[in-house]
Amino acid sequence: MLDDSRAETLVAAARGGDARSLARLVSLVENGSAELRSVMRAVAPYAGSARVVGLTGSPGVGKSTVTGALLRAYRAAEFRVAVLAVDPTSPFTGGALLGDRIRMQDHATDHGVYIRSMASRGHLGGLAVAAPQAIRVLDAAGFDMICVETVGVGQAEVEVASLADTTLVIVAPGMGDSVQAAKAGILEIADIFVVNKSDRPGAQEVMRDLRGMLAMAARGEGAWRPPIVSASATGGEGIDELVTHLDRHWSWLAESGGRDRRRLIRAREEVSAIAIAEMRRRLGGLPGQSRLDELAAQVASGKLDPYSAADELAAF
Repeated sequence: MLDDSRAETLVAAARGGDARSLARLVSLVENGSAELRSVMRAVAPYAGSARVVGLTGSPGVGKSTVTGALLRAYRAAEFRVAVLAVDPTSPFTGGALLGDRIRMQDHATDHGVYIRSMASRGHLGGLAVAAPQAIRVLDAAGFDMICVETVGVGQAEVEVASLADTTLVIVAPGMGDSVQAAKAGILEIADIFVVNKSDRPGAQEVMRDLRGMLAMAARGEGAWRPPIVSASATGGEGIDELVTHLDRHWSWLAESGGRDRRRLIRAREEVSAIAIAEMRRRLGGLPGQSRLDELAAQVASGKLDPYSAADELAAF
């Protein structure tokens, strides 16, 4: 059993660069271990310094390639970089398919890089349910930048914006109608657009469509206006420009107070999710034995309306 003292020892080892200790901490988070409370108490004093960059986009646009290019660029600047790559859940093992780690093998021996694949485990929104706590652990471990790459399932991937300081939305020519971006809510979550694979036919049309959609978006005075970066991450083209815009956005967040606002929202969502999960655990009990089941049976039989049942449950 991991008590507070042992959790602090494990966190100290992870902060000192011990990859095995860090891996154990992330595993405790991912598995929802009963020891997680001790871990979170231990990491709390150290979290809050890392830059969190979210990368999202449809499957096949090159998210992992862009992530790898950013890794190289920021490692050259001597940043410690962690990657949390959320992969689809394997239907056979229930674990992550590990596609992203396979594509980032160039960094496997770099002690300044930590790459972890997490299974989505059916969680909607393109992320794993444990992602907020995993980010907190990586932040406390002393990484300067944390890249969070979503699962790549299409139009549901807007949740990453609630976890990231900067959200990159990656699109590519030949991946369907770019106007679908507006329907997916991408205009609202993107801090930077990256048109990857820009050496392919149709890249200029995608750039033009994005410019047209951004021109129609209403933004207040002093608001951040998302730039559009043309890139071909495989060859490194456009990555320097992308890094410049990432740094500009980080500075803008600090100057405008946006960073603190985003992190307050992030913490509020994290606390709410934990509280709701705990309430469900306490109220659920064993099937057929809980107060929730009793009220549900009354609602199903028409003896009670769902709002009255919910009020009674909340007061329970």
